[in-house]
Amino acid sequence: MGMIGGSLEAFIGAVHRRGAALDGEIELVCGAFSSNPEKSKATGEALYLAPERTYGSYEEMILKEKELPDGERMDFVSIVVPNHVHFPAAKFALENGFPVIMDKPLTLTYDEALELKKIVEKAGLPFALTHNYTGYPMVKEAKQLVKTGVIGDIRKVIVEYPQGWLYHLVEGTGNKQAEWRTDPERCGAAGGVGDIGTHAENLAEYITGLKITELCADLTIFVEGRLLDDDANILLRFDNGAKGILQNSQIAHGEENDLNIRIYGSKGGLKWRQMEPNTLELTNQDTGSRIIRTGVGSLSEHAQAHTRQPAGHPEGYIETFANIYRNYAYALRAFFGEDASKATTGGLDNAKASGSYNPEIYDFPGVDDGVRGMAFIRTVVKSANDDQTKWTKFEI
Repeated sequence: MGMIGGSLEAFIGAVHRRGAALDGEIELVCGAFSSNPEKSKATGEALYLAPERTYGSYEEMILKEKELPDGERMDFVSIVVPNHVHFPAAKFALENGFPVIMDKPLTLTYDEALELKKIVEKAGLPFALTHNYTGYPMVKEAKQLVKTGVIGDIRKVIVEYPQGWLYHLVEGTGNKQAEWRTDPERCGAAGGVGDIGTHAENLAEYITGLKITELCADLTIFVEGRLLDDDANILLRFDNGAKGILQNSQIAHGEENDLNIRIYGSKGGLKWRQMEPNTLELTNQDTGSRIIRTGVGSLSEHAQAHTRQPAGHPEGYIETFANIYRNYAYALRAFFGEDASKATTGGLDNAKASGSYNPEIYDFPGVDDGVRGMAFIRTVVKSANDDQTKWTKFEI
Protein backbone atom coordinates (compact mmCIF):
# COMPACT_ATOMS: atom_id res chain seq x y z
CA MET A 1 0.00 0.00 0.00
CA GLY A 2 1.05 3.53 -0.75
CA MET A 3 -0.63 6.36 1.18
CA ILE A 4 -1.55 9.88 0.13
CA GLY A 5 -2.07 12.09 3.19
CA GLY A 6 -2.07 10.90 6.77
CA SER A 7 0.84 12.85 8.27
CA LEU A 8 1.72 12.55 11.95
CA GLU A 9 -0.61 15.41 12.87
CA ALA A 10 -3.59 13.95 10.99
CA PHE A 11 -6.31 11.86 12.62
CA ILE A 12 -7.79 9.58 9.96
CA GLY A 13 -4.52 8.51 8.34
CA ALA A 14 -3.39 6.65 11.46
CA VAL A 15 -6.82 4.98 11.67
CA HIS A 16 -6.47 3.73 8.09
CA ARG A 17 -2.93 2.46 8.69
CA ARG A 18 -3.96 0.52 11.81
CA GLY A 19 -6.96 -0.98 10.08
CA ALA A 20 -5.01 -1.93 6.98
CA ALA A 21 -2.29 -3.64 9.02
CA LEU A 22 -4.53 -5.65 11.34
CA ASP A 23 -4.78 -8.83 9.26
CA GLY A 24 -1.27 -8.96 7.86
CA GLU A 25 -2.69 -8.78 4.33
CA ILE A 26 -1.39 -5.27 3.64
CA GLU A 27 1.98 -3.62 4.17
CA LEU A 28 2.57 0.12 3.96
CA VAL A 29 5.61 0.54 1.68
CA CYS A 30 5.55 4.17 0.63
CA GLY A 31 3.76 7.45 1.08
CA ALA A 32 3.30 11.09 0.22
CA PHE A 33 1.95 12.00 3.63
CA SER A 34 1.71 15.78 3.28
CA SER A 35 1.87 18.55 0.72
CA ASN A 36 4.73 19.79 2.89
CA PRO A 37 7.74 17.62 1.93
CA GLU A 38 9.35 17.99 5.37
CA LYS A 39 6.19 16.76 7.11
CA SER A 40 5.98 13.88 4.66
CA LYS A 41 9.62 12.97 5.34
CA ALA A 42 9.12 13.11 9.12
CA THR A 43 6.08 10.84 8.86
CA GLY A 44 7.96 8.32 6.72
CA GLU A 45 10.77 8.23 9.26
CA ALA A 46 8.34 7.69 12.12
CA LEU A 47 6.77 4.80 10.19
CA TYR A 48 10.19 3.23 9.45
CA LEU A 49 9.84 3.57 5.69
CA ALA A 50 12.81 3.66 3.36
CA PRO A 51 13.74 7.33 2.81
CA GLU A 52 13.67 6.92 -0.96
CA ARG A 53 10.04 5.79 -0.76
CA THR A 54 8.80 8.78 1.20
CA TYR A 55 7.76 11.36 -1.36
CA GLY A 56 7.09 15.09 -1.41
CA SER A 57 3.93 14.88 -3.52
CA TYR A 58 1.45 12.26 -4.64
CA GLU A 59 2.38 12.88 -8.27
CA GLU A 60 6.02 12.08 -7.51
CA MET A 61 5.06 8.95 -5.58
CA ILE A 62 2.79 7.56 -8.28
CA LEU A 63 5.21 8.23 -11.15
CA LYS A 64 8.27 6.85 -9.33
CA GLU A 65 6.44 3.81 -7.98
CA LYS A 66 5.19 3.11 -11.50
CA GLU A 67 8.80 2.82 -12.67
CA LEU A 68 9.63 0.09 -10.12
CA PRO A 69 9.47 -3.58 -11.17
CA ASP A 70 6.31 -5.57 -10.58
CA GLY A 71 6.53 -7.06 -7.11
CA GLU A 72 8.49 -4.10 -5.75
CA ARG A 73 6.22 -1.16 -6.48
CA MET A 74 3.09 -0.44 -4.46
CA ASP A 75 -0.01 -2.43 -5.46
CA PHE A 76 -2.64 0.19 -4.61
CA VAL A 77 -3.10 3.67 -3.15
CA SER A 78 -4.92 4.71 0.04
CA ILE A 79 -6.12 8.33 -0.11
CA VAL A 80 -6.71 10.00 3.27
CA VAL A 81 -6.65 13.73 2.55
CA PRO A 82 -9.21 16.55 2.90
CA ASN A 83 -12.07 16.40 0.43
CA HIS A 84 -10.72 18.87 -2.12
CA VAL A 85 -7.76 16.58 -2.93
CA HIS A 86 -9.83 13.38 -3.34
CA PHE A 87 -10.62 13.81 -7.03
CA PRO A 88 -7.23 14.88 -8.42
CA ALA A 89 -5.35 12.28 -6.36
CA ALA A 90 -7.69 9.41 -7.27
CA LYS A 91 -7.75 10.44 -10.93
CA PHE A 92 -3.96 10.53 -11.14
CA ALA A 93 -3.59 7.15 -9.43
CA LEU A 94 -6.22 5.39 -11.54
CA GLU A 95 -4.97 6.83 -14.82
CA ASN A 96 -1.50 5.54 -13.95
CA GLY A 97 -2.77 2.03 -13.29
CA PHE A 98 -3.10 1.95 -9.49
CA PRO A 99 -6.27 0.76 -7.72
CA VAL A 100 -7.62 3.14 -5.08
CA ILE A 101 -9.19 2.93 -1.62
CA MET A 102 -10.29 6.32 -0.32
CA ASP A 103 -11.86 8.00 2.66
CA LYS A 104 -15.36 9.43 2.22
CA PRO A 105 -16.99 11.54 0.87
CA LEU A 106 -16.05 10.65 -2.68
CA THR A 107 -15.12 14.12 -3.93
CA LEU A 108 -15.50 17.84 -3.26
CA THR A 109 -18.38 18.32 -5.71
CA TYR A 110 -21.11 16.26 -7.34
CA ASP A 111 -19.74 16.93 -10.83
CA GLU A 112 -16.35 15.58 -9.74
CA ALA A 113 -18.09 12.46 -8.43
CA LEU A 114 -19.69 11.77 -11.81
CA GLU A 115 -16.36 12.30 -13.54
CA LEU A 116 -14.54 10.02 -11.11
CA LYS A 117 -17.10 7.28 -11.68
CA LYS A 118 -16.29 7.43 -15.40
CA ILE A 119 -12.57 7.26 -14.64
CA VAL A 120 -13.03 4.23 -12.36
CA GLU A 121 -15.10 2.44 -15.00
CA LYS A 122 -12.59 3.21 -17.74
CA ALA A 123 -9.64 2.06 -15.60
CA GLY A 124 -11.45 -1.17 -14.69
CA LEU A 125 -9.61 -1.34 -11.36
CA PRO A 126 -11.05 -2.19 -7.92
CA PHE A 127 -12.15 0.95 -6.06
CA ALA A 128 -13.23 1.16 -2.43
CA LEU A 129 -14.69 3.93 -0.28
CA THR A 130 -14.34 3.68 3.49
CA HIS A 131 -17.88 4.09 4.75
CA ASN A 132 -16.48 2.12 7.64
CA TYR A 133 -19.66 1.68 9.70
CA THR A 134 -20.84 -0.92 7.19
CA GLY A 135 -17.97 -3.08 8.49
CA TYR A 136 -19.53 -3.81 11.89
CA PRO A 137 -20.69 -7.45 12.28
CA MET A 138 -24.10 -6.41 13.65
CA VAL A 139 -24.63 -4.07 10.70
CA LYS A 140 -23.97 -7.04 8.41
CA GLU A 141 -26.42 -9.09 10.49
CA ALA A 142 -29.07 -6.38 10.31
CA LYS A 143 -28.70 -6.24 6.53
CA GLN A 144 -29.20 -10.00 6.27
CA LEU A 145 -32.25 -9.94 8.57
CA VAL A 146 -33.83 -7.33 6.30
CA LYS A 147 -32.83 -9.18 3.14
CA THR A 148 -34.29 -12.50 4.34
CA GLY A 149 -37.61 -10.89 5.26
CA VAL A 150 -37.39 -11.32 9.04
CA ILE A 151 -38.88 -7.87 9.71
CA GLY A 152 -41.14 -7.86 6.64
CA ASP A 153 -41.70 -4.91 4.34
CA ILE A 154 -39.90 -1.81 5.63
CA ARG A 155 -42.20 1.05 6.59
CA LYS A 156 -40.09 3.50 8.59
CA VAL A 157 -36.38 4.29 9.00
CA ILE A 158 -34.92 6.62 11.64
CA VAL A 159 -31.18 7.25 11.47
CA GLU A 160 -29.28 9.73 13.63
CA TYR A 161 -25.69 10.90 14.01
CA PRO A 162 -25.29 13.43 16.85
CA GLN A 163 -21.91 14.87 17.86
CA GLY A 164 -21.07 17.79 20.13
CA TRP A 165 -17.47 18.69 19.34
CA LEU A 166 -18.29 21.78 17.22
CA TYR A 167 -20.61 23.40 19.80
CA HIS A 168 -18.46 26.56 19.61
CA LEU A 169 -16.16 28.04 16.98
CA VAL A 170 -13.50 25.34 17.29
CA GLU A 171 -12.15 26.18 13.84
CA GLY A 172 -11.00 29.51 15.29
CA THR A 173 -8.78 27.85 17.89
CA GLY A 174 -6.24 26.29 15.52
CA ASN A 175 -7.87 22.84 15.47
CA LYS A 176 -6.86 21.52 12.04
CA GLN A 177 -9.64 18.92 11.89
CA ALA A 178 -12.24 21.61 12.49
CA GLU A 179 -10.56 24.08 10.13
CA TRP A 180 -10.87 22.05 6.95
CA ARG A 181 -14.23 20.45 7.85
CA THR A 182 -15.84 23.91 8.11
CA ASP A 183 -14.13 25.42 5.07
CA PRO A 184 -16.24 25.33 1.86
CA GLU A 185 -13.08 25.39 -0.28
CA ARG A 186 -11.75 22.19 1.28
CA CYS A 187 -14.88 20.45 2.56
CA GLY A 188 -17.48 21.23 -0.11
CA ALA A 189 -21.05 22.50 -0.15
CA ALA A 190 -22.02 21.04 3.23
CA GLY A 191 -20.41 20.75 6.65
CA GLY A 192 -22.03 18.31 9.04
CA VAL A 193 -24.11 16.75 6.27
CA GLY A 194 -20.98 15.97 4.26
CA ASP A 195 -18.93 14.86 7.25
CA ILE A 196 -21.39 12.65 9.16
CA GLY A 197 -24.76 12.96 7.41
CA THR A 198 -23.42 10.94 4.49
CA HIS A 199 -22.53 8.15 6.94
CA ALA A 200 -26.14 8.11 8.15
CA GLU A 201 -27.48 8.09 4.58
CA ASN A 202 -25.13 5.29 3.56
CA LEU A 203 -25.97 3.19 6.63
CA ALA A 204 -29.72 3.51 6.03
CA GLU A 205 -29.47 2.48 2.39
CA TYR A 206 -26.92 -0.27 3.08
CA ILE A 207 -28.94 -2.07 5.74
CA THR A 208 -32.37 -1.66 4.15
CA GLY A 209 -31.37 -2.15 0.52
CA LEU A 210 -33.70 0.77 -0.27
CA LYS A 211 -32.90 3.99 -2.12
CA ILE A 212 -33.90 7.50 -1.10
CA THR A 213 -36.10 9.04 -3.79
CA GLU A 214 -37.13 12.38 -2.22
CA LEU A 215 -36.21 14.45 0.80
CA CYS A 216 -37.13 17.60 2.66
CA ALA A 217 -34.20 19.22 4.47
CA ASP A 218 -33.67 21.91 7.07
CA LEU A 219 -30.04 22.98 7.56
CA THR A 220 -28.84 25.36 10.26
CA ILE A 221 -25.63 27.12 11.20
CA PHE A 222 -25.98 27.66 14.94
CA VAL A 223 -22.44 28.85 15.72
CA GLU A 224 -21.87 32.47 14.76
CA GLY A 225 -19.02 32.88 12.28
CA ARG A 226 -19.25 29.32 10.92
CA LEU A 227 -19.53 28.98 7.14
CA LEU A 228 -21.14 25.54 6.80
CA ASP A 229 -24.06 23.73 8.44
CA ASP A 230 -23.62 22.24 11.90
CA ASP A 231 -27.15 20.81 12.28
CA ALA A 232 -29.52 19.00 9.89
CA ASN A 233 -33.04 17.62 10.09
CA ILE A 234 -34.21 15.73 7.01
CA LEU A 235 -37.41 13.88 6.07
CA LEU A 236 -36.93 10.98 3.66
CA ARG A 237 -38.98 8.98 1.19
CA PHE A 238 -37.73 5.61 -0.07
CA ASP A 239 -38.34 3.74 -3.29
CA ASN A 240 -40.65 1.14 -1.69
CA GLY A 241 -42.91 3.78 -0.12
CA ALA A 242 -41.22 3.74 3.29
CA LYS A 243 -40.75 7.02 5.14
CA GLY A 244 -37.73 8.12 7.11
CA ILE A 245 -36.07 10.69 9.32
CA LEU A 246 -32.37 11.53 9.21
CA GLN A 247 -30.82 13.95 11.65
CA ASN A 248 -27.20 14.83 12.19
CA SER A 249 -25.72 17.45 14.45
CA GLN A 250 -22.28 18.60 15.55
CA ILE A 251 -23.50 21.03 18.21
CA ALA A 252 -25.33 18.46 20.39
CA HIS A 253 -23.62 19.14 23.72
CA GLY A 254 -22.20 16.03 25.35
CA GLU A 255 -22.71 13.72 22.37
CA GLU A 256 -19.71 11.77 21.11
CA ASN A 257 -20.35 9.64 18.00
CA ASP A 258 -23.81 8.21 18.62
CA LEU A 259 -24.63 6.97 15.13
CA ASN A 260 -27.78 4.88 15.53
CA ILE A 261 -30.54 3.45 13.39
CA ARG A 262 -34.06 2.10 13.92
CA ILE A 263 -35.86 0.23 11.16
CA TYR A 264 -39.51 -0.81 11.41
CA GLY A 265 -41.18 -3.30 9.07
CA SER A 266 -44.51 -5.09 8.78
CA LYS A 267 -43.27 -8.04 10.91
CA GLY A 268 -40.78 -6.48 13.29
CA GLY A 269 -38.06 -3.91 13.85
CA LEU A 270 -34.31 -3.51 14.31
CA LYS A 271 -32.27 -1.17 16.50
CA TRP A 272 -28.48 -0.64 16.44
CA ARG A 273 -26.11 1.91 18.02
CA GLN A 274 -22.51 2.45 17.01
CA MET A 275 -21.56 3.16 20.64
CA GLU A 276 -22.89 -0.31 21.60
CA PRO A 277 -21.77 -2.09 18.42
CA ASN A 278 -21.97 -5.68 19.66
CA THR A 279 -25.73 -5.48 20.22
CA LEU A 280 -28.54 -5.63 17.68
CA GLU A 281 -32.12 -5.57 18.94
CA LEU A 282 -34.83 -7.41 17.01
CA THR A 283 -38.21 -6.04 18.12
CA ASN A 284 -41.73 -7.41 17.77
CA GLN A 285 -45.01 -6.09 19.18
CA ASP A 286 -46.43 -9.59 19.81
CA THR A 287 -43.45 -11.66 20.93
CA GLY A 288 -41.28 -8.97 22.51
CA SER A 289 -37.69 -8.00 21.82
CA ARG A 290 -34.69 -10.27 21.29
CA ILE A 291 -31.10 -9.21 21.80
CA ILE A 292 -28.63 -10.50 19.19
CA ARG A 293 -24.99 -10.35 20.24
CA THR A 294 -21.79 -10.51 18.26
CA GLY A 295 -20.13 -13.92 18.59
CA VAL A 296 -23.14 -15.56 20.25
CA GLY A 297 -25.50 -18.06 18.63
CA SER A 298 -26.05 -18.64 14.96
CA LEU A 299 -25.29 -15.48 13.01
CA SER A 300 -25.35 -15.14 9.24
CA GLU A 301 -22.10 -15.98 7.49
CA HIS A 302 -21.98 -12.33 6.42
CA ALA A 303 -21.80 -11.24 10.07
CA GLN A 304 -19.56 -14.11 11.17
CA ALA A 305 -17.01 -13.34 8.47
CA HIS A 306 -16.57 -9.87 10.03
CA THR A 307 -16.54 -10.97 13.67
CA ARG A 308 -13.03 -10.75 15.09
CA GLN A 309 -13.47 -11.06 18.83
CA PRO A 310 -14.90 -13.73 21.16
CA ALA A 311 -18.30 -13.01 22.68
CA GLY A 312 -18.23 -10.17 25.17
CA HIS A 313 -15.20 -8.43 23.66
CA PRO A 314 -16.13 -5.23 21.83
CA GLU A 315 -15.88 -5.03 18.06
CA GLY A 316 -14.42 -1.57 17.60
CA TYR A 317 -13.93 1.31 15.23
CA ILE A 318 -10.50 0.18 14.00
CA GLU A 319 -11.91 -3.25 13.18
CA THR A 320 -14.48 -1.71 10.81
CA PHE A 321 -11.66 -0.23 8.74
CA ALA A 322 -9.79 -3.52 9.01
CA ASN A 323 -12.79 -5.39 7.59
CA ILE A 324 -13.00 -3.05 4.60
CA TYR A 325 -9.25 -3.18 3.96
CA ARG A 326 -9.17 -6.97 4.32
CA ASN A 327 -12.11 -7.38 1.94
CA TYR A 328 -10.47 -4.99 -0.51
CA ALA A 329 -7.23 -7.00 -0.30
CA TYR A 330 -9.18 -10.17 -1.13
CA ALA A 331 -10.79 -8.39 -4.08
CA LEU A 332 -7.37 -7.26 -5.34
CA ARG A 333 -5.99 -10.80 -5.07
CA ALA A 334 -8.95 -12.14 -7.03
CA PHE A 335 -8.72 -9.33 -9.60
CA PHE A 336 -5.03 -9.95 -10.24
CA GLY A 337 -5.48 -13.72 -10.25
CA GLU A 338 -3.69 -14.38 -6.98
CA ASP A 339 -4.72 -16.76 -4.20
CA ALA A 340 -7.92 -15.50 -2.58
CA SER A 341 -8.46 -18.60 -0.46
CA LYS A 342 -7.89 -16.69 2.77
CA ALA A 343 -11.36 -15.23 2.29
CA THR A 344 -12.84 -17.51 4.90
CA THR A 345 -16.28 -17.56 6.44
CA GLY A 346 -14.77 -18.98 9.60
CA GLY A 347 -14.56 -15.68 11.43
CA LEU A 348 -12.40 -15.76 14.54
CA ASP A 349 -9.48 -17.94 13.52
CA ASN A 350 -9.14 -16.49 10.00
CA ALA A 351 -8.16 -19.97 8.83
CA LYS A 352 -7.74 -20.66 5.15
CA ALA A 353 -10.81 -21.92 3.37
CA SER A 354 -11.06 -24.06 0.29
CA GLY A 355 -13.46 -21.73 -1.49
CA SER A 356 -12.70 -18.66 -3.57
CA TYR A 357 -13.35 -14.97 -2.92
CA ASN A 358 -17.06 -14.24 -2.39
CA PRO A 359 -17.79 -10.54 -3.05
CA GLU A 360 -21.26 -10.79 -1.55
CA ILE A 361 -19.86 -11.77 1.85
CA TYR A 362 -16.61 -9.81 1.66
CA ASP A 363 -18.24 -6.64 0.39
CA PHE A 364 -17.11 -3.01 0.63
CA PRO A 365 -18.54 0.35 -0.46
CA GLY A 366 -17.58 1.47 -3.95
CA VAL A 367 -17.79 4.38 -6.33
CA ASP A 368 -21.57 4.10 -6.75
CA ASP A 369 -22.01 4.53 -3.00
CA GLY A 370 -19.79 7.59 -3.24
CA VAL A 371 -21.82 9.10 -6.07
CA ARG A 372 -25.01 8.59 -4.06
CA GLY A 373 -23.36 10.31 -1.11
CA MET A 374 -22.48 13.34 -3.20
CA ALA A 375 -25.99 13.36 -4.71
CA PHE A 376 -27.35 13.29 -1.16
CA ILE A 377 -25.28 16.36 -0.22
CA ARG A 378 -26.37 18.19 -3.35
CA THR A 379 -30.06 17.34 -2.83
CA VAL A 380 -30.02 18.28 0.87
CA VAL A 381 -28.44 21.67 0.15
CA LYS A 382 -30.88 22.29 -2.71
CA SER A 383 -33.85 21.40 -0.54
CA ALA A 384 -32.67 23.50 2.39
CA ASN A 385 -32.24 26.55 0.13
CA ASP A 386 -35.70 26.19 -1.46
CA ASP A 387 -38.43 27.71 0.71
CA GLN A 388 -41.12 27.07 -1.90
CA THR A 389 -40.80 23.34 -2.54
CA LYS A 390 -41.47 20.85 0.26
CA TRP A 391 -40.03 17.75 -1.44
CA THR A 392 -36.89 17.64 -3.59
CA LYS A 393 -36.26 14.65 -5.83
CA PHE A 394 -33.10 12.65 -5.15
CA GLU A 395 -31.56 12.25 -8.58
CA ILE A 396 -28.22 10.87 -9.75
